[in-house]
Amino acid sequence: MTSTLLLLGVTLVALIYGITLYNHLVSLKHAVSKAWANIDVALKQRHDELPKLVEVCKQYKQFEQTTLQRVIEARSMVQTAREGQDIAALGKAEGMLRMGLGNIFAVAEAYPELKSNEHFMQLQTRISGLENTIADRRELYNESVNIYNVGIEQFPAVLIANMFAYPAKPLLEFATAEKADVDLKKLFD
Repeated sequence: MTSTLLLLGVTLVALIYGITLYNHLVSLKHAVSKAWANIDVALKQRHDELPKLVEVCKQYKQFEQTTLQRVIEARSMVQTAREGQDIAALGKAEGMLRMGLGNIFAVAEAYPELKSNEHFMQLQTRISGLENTIADRRELYNESVNIYNVGIEQFPAVLIANMFAYPAKPLLEFATAEKADVDLKKLFD
């Protein structure tokens, strides 16, 4: 009788512990999803602002069309990666887009009339603010992914993670070129 009660007690404790671990993994998975959704919102907002910036720049006929074309292409790549939740492609496309935006803002220095355009200044401020928001949200996303990935690898949670097919999530990393300083001399040569 006591051995049956002891076995039942151990089974109950193991079951409660397993349920607790499972619920913790579910919580971690949803934290990653929430962090991604927050990035997605900021990317969408920036996606909506970029055509306005390009149109303002196009008003200045001598503005570098290749710079604008690179931004338009990178914007499209970001949108495709964002919609497909392709983290690796998004990181690469983000690097290209950020470099293109940096080039637009740097080249704008050579166009005093563009720099003094109120609409351009508002868009530049808005997009720069969104860039900061995206960077903050990327940091939160990567932290959430890291906690999740560690959580699904720790024993005994790894048993539950494998049982319920919880795959590791990729970090959102931007290209090395995106992190480098913009070569202003090259832009004005």
